[in-house]
Amino acid sequence: MSNGNVATELKGNTLRVYWYLLRSSKKFVGPRKIQRELGFSSPALAVYHLDKLMELGLIEKNAGEYHLKEIVDVGVLKQFMKLGSFIVPRYVTYATMISVLFVFFISQLKEINFYSVFALIFGSLSTAIFWYETIRVWRSRPKQS
Repeated sequence: MSNGNVATELKGNTLRVYWYLLRSSKKFVGPRKIQRELGFSSPALAVYHLDKLMELGLIEKNAGEYHLKEIVDVGVLKQFMKLGSFIVPRYVTYATMISVLFVFFISQLKEINFYSVFALIFGSLSTAIFWYETIRVWRSRPKQS
């Protein structure tokens, strides 16, 4: 299916199920486990959303267990990257890099002059902005329960 169609269908609880499968450390996950973890009222509701994901071609079913077939970056998922079993905002790499550079600059600061004050203001503002955006994106992630 096209990314446009996936983007329109991948929302709400279906997005939560897909997010859970992305984060899962196990390769195969059953509907009862998804139902318990996401707080669904019954396993049938989990199966309904898993079937929607199968129709979109994002997961496969094997002996009653489901696993990811394809990883797509649509909607809120565009703002995240997968590092092992962790899913973190893309901004976290930039925020970490600029924070390390800023701390290094402060540790090497010998004298206060116009340029160092400018660099301190610029460094503190850019660090604050990157961490603000990282936290904002993290709060927009699909909730587990």
